[in-house]
Amino acid sequence: MIYKKDANFPYPILSSNSFAYEESDFTIKISFEEDSEIYRFKVEEQLSSPFIKSLLLRGMAQYVLVIQSKDTKFFTLETNHLQVEIAKNRMSLSSRTSIQLHIVAKSAVNFGENQELNSFYNNFKSSIDVPKFSMLGFSNIVIFEGGMKNPLDIFEKRLDPSLKSAIKFELGSECIILHFRDEETQFHSMSKGSAFINPYLYTGLRMALERFVQSYADEDDDLVELLQIPQPEDLLDFKLYNLMVSKGIESLDNENIDEVIGRISHQIVEKYVKAIKELTIHED
Repeated sequence: MIYKKDANFPYPILSSNSFAYEESDFTIKISFEEDSEIYRFKVEEQLSSPFIKSLLLRGMAQYVLVIQSKDTKFFTLETNHLQVEIAKNRMSLSSRTSIQLHIVAKSAVNFGENQELNSFYNNFKSSIDVPKFSMLGFSNIVIFEGGMKNPLDIFEKRLDPSLKSAIKFELGSECIILHFRDEETQFHSMSKGSAFINPYLYTGLRMALERFVQSYADEDDDLVELLQIPQPEDLLDFKLYNLMVSKGIESLDNENIDEVIGRISHQIVEKYVKAIKELTIHED
């Protein structure tokens, strides 16, 4: 099964949301490939617990990859080879597939030597014994959006001569849609034209992130703690969420939206300024 952030255990568990460990964390990123016969999932893990790492290296614990789609599959992974290949006839990927990495005990584990636990456990951690096959940790959940038209594309451009304005912005179900009244508004005829529409992209991103704050922020302070919220169901919000998390952004509010845009948009303003400078030099 896939464990959510509020899963409870009667002993210390390593996870991104657990208070049992003082500083340790356990997160993953997934890369996906496929050919005519197989799906291939490669796992990049970030595990900062020396205690758990030691158990893995000594063979007292193992990684188990959980892939939950139309059905749920479990795959044991080697510690130094976090990859699984699955024949397509063994698994059907749905439009939204959840993936999580577990760490499971291969033998009984005592927590007496674990120096990373919250001080709450100091007086009795030596008496904490978990049996073989017990859960020791679980990662964040990675969602594979097989149903998206393009899981990396945030913008879509459409031409609509009937528009009453030169440009119209729309937050669609999957993309930020830019409606243009004519081709010239998109700078197609100009060298470096793709950079000249960056102010449009900036505006669209700001609109989408402002809506993100309105949808997911705490009521008291208009702050979104990205690692504390459930992964969004809305596909556009989900793309923005993944972009921000992949860039190491932990929080979003109305005050840091411009900073966040700078980090997720690959120097969108700087590329626009550079294009303007090059155009000016060429005209001179």
